[in-house]
Amino acid sequence: MPKSKRVKIVNLTQTDKKTREHKAELVSAIHTAVQTYAHAYVFSVANMRNTFLKDARAERSADRFFFGRNRVMAKALGSSATDEPAENTHLLAARLVGNVGLLFSNDSYKDVKQFFDEFVKKDYARSGAVATETIVLPEGPLVRAESDPVPHNMEPQLRALGMPTELVNGIVCLRSSHTVCTEGQTLTPDQAQILKHFYIQQADFHVTILCHLHDGSFTDYSEEDAVMV
Repeated sequence: MPKSKRVKIVNLTQTDKKTREHKAELVSAIHTAVQTYAHAYVFSVANMRNTFLKDARAERSADRFFFGRNRVMAKALGSSATDEPAENTHLLAARLVGNVGLLFSNDSYKDVKQFFDEFVKKDYARSGAVATETIVLPEGPLVRAESDPVPHNMEPQLRALGMPTELVNGIVCLRSSHTVCTEGQTLTPDQAQILKHFYIQQADFHVTILCHLHDGSFTDYSEEDAVMV
């Protein structure tokens, strides 16, 4: 019996070697960025979308972004003054927790902050996100974006999502008003899907600068009043 082309034997030793090489390359790239750029930032991302982060990279092509692998990035920046590649980079490393990344730039904090304050992208909220407003659909014919009738073949899908729908003369209608979501509550998968069907975007992709390092001077912006070290 011929071997299936889908069956592949993976040498774990080779895989581990590649992983180590990738980590070493990341550490080396961060060390190079530390020496190349005047400013280093740790940023957080709300409602992460790879497409939007890619767009930000493209618009700031002169800068260097690193996102993901927090432990490796932290190792590259050092855990203390004794093993850091530049003065106080270990303070940046301490902030690499959660959905965060590194940005190296020659632009000042004021310019970088202004860019990201303006770089806000709307998108559909996903399951687990918090509803930003209460959405109630009224009884009667269903429309999307104020004037776009819901296609009749979508009625079974909406009903399966928990909406009290029915077809009346080929028109999708609600038998009674329906609350899709309530502000402040966590969205379920069904609620997120309904919002998408009705073109309602409740997620804002945006980047926040958490801290900044320049010429060895570290500033933490996570507090209401910036703390400089």
